[in-house]
Amino acid sequence: MDELNRLLEAVTGEAGRGLFFSGSAGIGKSRLLREGVATLPTDRFAIWSIAASATTAALPFGGLVQVLPAEQPQGLSPAGVLRWALNVLQQQAAGRRIVLAIDDAHLLDPPSAALVHLVARAENATVVGTLRDGEQIPLPIRALWTDDLVEHVELSPMPQEETADLLTAILGGPVDAGSADRLGRLSAGNPLLLRELVHAASGSAELKRTYGIWKWTGRLELAPSLTDLIDTRVGKLTDGVRAVVELVAFGEPLGLHLLKQAAAQADVETAEERGLIAVIQHDRRTDVRLAHPLYGEVMRRRCPVSRTRRLQAHLAELLEQVGKRRRDDLLRVAVWRLDSGTAQDPGLLVDAAVQAFTRYDVPLATRLARAALNADGGSDAAELLATILMFADRPDEAIEVLDAVTPEPGDERRFCRWLTVRGMVSYWGLSQESTVEEIASRVEQLTDSADRSRVHAFEAIMRLHRLDTSTAVRLSRQVLDRPAAGVASRELARSTIAYVQAAQGELTRSGTAIAQVHSAAASWRTDMPYLQLALELARGTRLMLTGDLAGIDAIVADEFADLAGAGDFRLGTGYLAILQAYAARLRGQSDAAMRTSLGACAVLATSRVYAGLAQAERAQSAALRGDATQAVAAMAEADRTHAPGMAVLYPWLEQARGASLAASGDLPGAVKHLADLVDRLRSDGFAGHEVHVLHDLVRLEQAGMAVGPTCSDGGRRTVAQRLAELSERVDGVLPPLLARHARAAVTDDPTDLLAVADDYAALELTVYAAEATSQAVQRLRRQHSAAANDARERLAGLLGRCDLIRTPALQAGAPVLTEREWQVARLAAHGAPSRAIAERLYLSARTVENHLQRIYAKLGVTGRAELWAALRAIPGHDGGDGS
Repeated sequence: MDELNRLLEAVTGEAGRGLFFSGSAGIGKSRLLREGVATLPTDRFAIWSIAASATTAALPFGGLVQVLPAEQPQGLSPAGVLRWALNVLQQQAAGRRIVLAIDDAHLLDPPSAALVHLVARAENATVVGTLRDGEQIPLPIRALWTDDLVEHVELSPMPQEETADLLTAILGGPVDAGSADRLGRLSAGNPLLLRELVHAASGSAELKRTYGIWKWTGRLELAPSLTDLIDTRVGKLTDGVRAVVELVAFGEPLGLHLLKQAAAQADVETAEERGLIAVIQHDRRTDVRLAHPLYGEVMRRRCPVSRTRRLQAHLAELLEQVGKRRRDDLLRVAVWRLDSGTAQDPGLLVDAAVQAFTRYDVPLATRLARAALNADGGSDAAELLATILMFADRPDEAIEVLDAVTPEPGDERRFCRWLTVRGMVSYWGLSQESTVEEIASRVEQLTDSADRSRVHAFEAIMRLHRLDTSTAVRLSRQVLDRPAAGVASRELARSTIAYVQAAQGELTRSGTAIAQVHSAAASWRTDMPYLQLALELARGTRLMLTGDLAGIDAIVADEFADLAGAGDFRLGTGYLAILQAYAARLRGQSDAAMRTSLGACAVLATSRVYAGLAQAERAQSAALRGDATQAVAAMAEADRTHAPGMAVLYPWLEQARGASLAASGDLPGAVKHLADLVDRLRSDGFAGHEVHVLHDLVRLEQAGMAVGPTCSDGGRRTVAQRLAELSERVDGVLPPLLARHARAAVTDDPTDLLAVADDYAALELTVYAAEATSQAVQRLRRQHSAAANDARERLAGLLGRCDLIRTPALQAGAPVLTEREWQVARLAAHGAPSRAIAERLYLSARTVENHLQRIYAKLGVTGRAELWAALRAIPGHDGGDGS
């Protein structure tokens, strides 16, 4: 829209200067030019639109054949012909301003280009047009902006958020973030190429919709229209230049020094000059990439198999000769060897598979590990492949691979590794809870302290997940107390303890433990890449319980998130999406929360590890919007998909169930359920969770409700009293704030409620802030306080930051207006007098006044001046004009 306005200003503004857009093919230049010209009034402007082409470029004035008469005067000099052509345009304009719009002006023949330049210099004339990047531009056209006759604007690729929006528009529904990112990179922000990619994938199994979210697998189908578009840009290549492009297509990013050894220097320079490759300086390295990702897709597909294999083998040989100096060189050599059919070293393939897995590239790691096993890689390859298959949601296949390499008695090292991998697959992949007892009984066969520690660390985290927290902590401490325990074993045990500490409200100690695990990542990642999931679970749980939304933003945007998304590491991307949805929900961004939670459900649809948790977050997002139907459906899916071995996640699921009951209108059922959940959490010692469930009761106006067991004085603590107790035990700034909220609700103190709301807003907990403000408004209205209108203004401001939110706390005090009352109220709030409202709604003025009096009474306002804020303070309504 900014570019369109700029084009129109260039034509219609006082200066009347022209404008040329340049950019890559398909970026939207032509459409922008057409739309801009189409808006110009023909009574003021004489408009000629010209589409230059390669066909007309060889003919004098061929580019302007659509404008000039077919017959030209004879005997004129070249300059005379140009003056004649300009006179023709001025005569046809008949006093109107000339607008000459040239699409693909780089294809103009020399006389046409000279005439365009002459028109730009003429009075009462403007020239606008488009140019394609990388093309030779006629000198008269280039002189347009060098002589300051027109502006020259380079169109940039679409930013990622616009790519996602365009994909949503094309497919008629939201697209998961990973797919949008990959398609955006592949199209290089080019709208035309993006549309072609989507259309090529439509109808195939590679593009499918799950829980309303579109997901693209990453396999690419190139439609003929797409290959034609790329062919136009690439053009014909000499054998030498083609060899350069092919080498880069199979090897990018390829070191410039390596490319120069494989191809002639002149051919490399020609490929760069033609815009086919790009030389990029990064730190001390100089890499070569293709100028557009799709060039590689076309070149790779069209390269014969025999030449493809030769090129890949050649690349591997070159890198081996110069030495594998970069971190990923080993992986690159292994892939080239595998693809070229020259992979003979199983050790190389195993090491490469490990490296791919440490980068969370599950498909590539699977392929390399399987190749290593087929190349007689033995038990190491088998255990690695089984581990990767587990995280590729293929546990049955993983068990088959493991059972085929059962270790011989006496081989303790192999038995330890085999036992832990098999235990992980059977417990989390196949949901076999008996695995814990099996591991516990077989660990006694091990005599080496390091091996025993590794098995105990796995047993501990399994016991945590099935809610045997005391044993989990005891085993984890044993591992940490053993000097012989390996780094990965120790940090896995520390992650288990960090999770328990967070759930119990020891959030500071949990944060310290998490930081230790994270700082040791370089030492454990190669041995146990999946430990990252245990770290993220502990870290994510702690951040959610502390209400640290900025912290959630940080881990959702860190390197692991990028690697997991690019590498199809679904457990990682799925869990991070749950965290992202949680943060969006508490900020009141219900659209993003719903979209992201649905995306998490789609990513985790084939895995039961976090599937129930994703559905619970979906239920919470639906409940926030007041969508009871979807909330109930999501809870049913949560119950169906939640694995028994993930019992430790029950606080999140049961808290979501309470929100679902409340959204369905069953407030007594929601209150009872949450009260029972408080008792269970208290029994389990999960004080970190308990404060949040108690706060849910506060949000349902149950701050004075008795909860928990009978105390020594014969009474029971209220929700507010219990929160006050826990605020002294649970770390962080949030528990005292929740306790203040409860106390203010019990004492009916609107001033304290508004102060609490301000503190919530400072933490970006916008939903809580709005609810506390709504509770204050209700109390101020009951007190007939003059401060009610100011509180309504504050509530309206908070709701204005949110998408649609309809929680019980917001709905409880919301007045109910009839449809007619809404129409009258909106019009009155926008300043319409009663007579005008009456005429518009076909009512009498007296009837309008009667409606207004009822509206004032319902809203608790004294007149029209307070209407606007009062309407905006009602959730789900924006105070629109009533039309």
